[in-house]
Amino acid sequence: MNAFFGSFLQYLIIFVILAALGVAGIFLGKTLRKKKDAKDAAALSTKE
Repeated sequence: MNAFFGSFLQYLIIFVILAALGVAGIFLGKTLRKKKDAKDAAALSTKE
């Protein structure tokens, strides 16, 4: 039974790490996209 809980804990830790990486990637992507959109909007408004 001890091996089961050890294995379960190992997979739980891996899941938490992968979920955190996924969430960090989403927020990083959203931040970079907002910066790019703001830069493009500023460049477009200076051309007019």
